[in-house]
Amino acid sequence: MCDPVTAVAVASAGLQYQTGKAQQKANFIAQKRQNEIAKNNAIRRYASEQLKIRQQIEQTKDKGFQATLKARKARSEFRLSAGEGGVAEAGSIVGLLADYYRTEGNYKTSLANNLNINISQFERNMEAIQFGQEAQSTYVQPPNPELLFLSGALNVADVYTTQRAKKQKLGLDPDPTQYPNPLPDADK
Repeated sequence: MCDPVTAVAVASAGLQYQTGKAQQKANFIAQKRQNEIAKNNAIRRYASEQLKIRQQIEQTKDKGFQATLKARKARSEFRLSAGEGGVAEAGSIVGLLADYYRTEGNYKTSLANNLNINISQFERNMEAIQFGQEAQSTYVQPPNPELLFLSGALNVADVYTTQRAKKQKLGLDPDPTQYPNPLPDADK
């Protein structure tokens, strides 16, 4: 017949095993879900950043194109007015046209520099998004029911041997030879 304390320990270990197994499974599912959320968040942020930089590139191209059109129009109007007015000094015409070209070139260079700055910022933002995903992700630890079972079995064995040792010490164990591995005598 089984000792009531040992029977309670076995029942408790079984309940703890089932509870622990369910908890490990729930934690595993929560960890995987957290990683999915972090990944989806990063994907959305990547897409948003890529859209911003594409829009910035298009805006820069459009500004450059508009600047070219404006400069060409101004040079053409100047040439027409210079030709109609009979401007005699070719040097002043050349200097004025050079000024138009210089201003257009400076503006386009400024656009290119600003775009390069925006691209550098874009690259840093992409790195930050990746780092953010890693920070939001969690270590996924799969359930380990074998370890839970082993832990429960060792707890039951501990209760059993402790109870047996107490009985032997008190002289309540009717036949200590019935056990396969008798404990050493507690009095020695």
